[in-house]
Amino acid sequence: MNYHLRKIFKHLGAMTLAAAMAVSLTACGNSGNTAGSSSEAGDSVPDEIRIGYWATPNAELLVKETGALEALYPDITVTWVEFTSGADILTAMQAGSIDFSTIGTPPGTTGIANEYPFKVYYLEDIIGEMEGLIVREDSGINSLEDVKGKTIATSFSTTSHFSLLNALDNAGIDAADVTIMDMDASNIYAAWDRGDIDGAYIWESVKSQILNDGGKEIISSAEVAEQGAPTCEFAIVHNDFYEKYPDVVKAYAGLLDQAAQQYNDEPEEAAKLMSQGLGLTEEETLQAMGGIIELTEAEQAEYLGEDGKLVDIIQKTADFLYQQGNLASEVDSETIRNAILSGIHE
Repeated sequence: MNYHLRKIFKHLGAMTLAAAMAVSLTACGNSGNTAGSSSEAGDSVPDEIRIGYWATPNAELLVKETGALEALYPDITVTWVEFTSGADILTAMQAGSIDFSTIGTPPGTTGIANEYPFKVYYLEDIIGEMEGLIVREDSGINSLEDVKGKTIATSFSTTSHFSLLNALDNAGIDAADVTIMDMDASNIYAAWDRGDIDGAYIWESVKSQILNDGGKEIISSAEVAEQGAPTCEFAIVHNDFYEKYPDVVKAYAGLLDQAAQQYNDEPEEAAKLMSQGLGLTEEETLQAMGGIIELTEAEQAEYLGEDGKLVDIIQKTADFLYQQGNLASEVDSETIRNAILSGIHE
């Protein structure tokens, strides 16, 4: 985002940013056709765009809160559908009930392995401090070794679950020695509030909520990544939608990129916009934003593409899931490469 757009955003607010994003995207040629134009692939725009999202601080949530997509396509109905688990996103994508979504590497890898009808078109973020193992101050847990015999909640088949299992494995702890409960994010907070669990490996904004409610962090996903098990979130689009409306996909990727730049260049303003959607204060939101690495289009070049880092991340995730018995067969690198739209930004 250039200097003038940043000044517009700061002084005139979110609605102006939405319009500015739309104007900038069209002027730069990133969006291809706009509403009312034609395309060789068919109608240039659909009647409705359905987007699955997480209540977590990232570029997609920022696009939602600014209304940038609605401003770009004022004659299209934009429907935002909140999800709390990657498994539910996969179900919705397979059923064709959503067109876009952000998804974590473990469930996304499961979808790729089982040839679900989607393609990866954007790398949303690299997960660091945004996720971690939070335990009660009075739980007696002061290190990973202390979780034996304890009850830890997480959401199965998510980045948090993946990181928890890797953290235990790296520490030489058998997961069977820990009671690991499968809960979605909202139920984790409720279980914590009731005192039903000793800890949870979870993402923002629940992570901040339980930290502020007598929790302490034992390990984060940033540390697990340093140990060789990185996680990330990538954006996916249904195959049918991409085939029919490739220009809309490019346009939305452009909005995500501009939001990522705003996220990095104007974090205080981004936090102000996202705080209500996260249920956090602006200060808490700003702190949570520091837990991920939000990548712009230029920074994604080393990850996307046939030989990009994302292929390796997904491959390692697939190998782990197969070893855990969560995949019926091993996944070859060609399957992974075919699932990534490396030329979407060209």
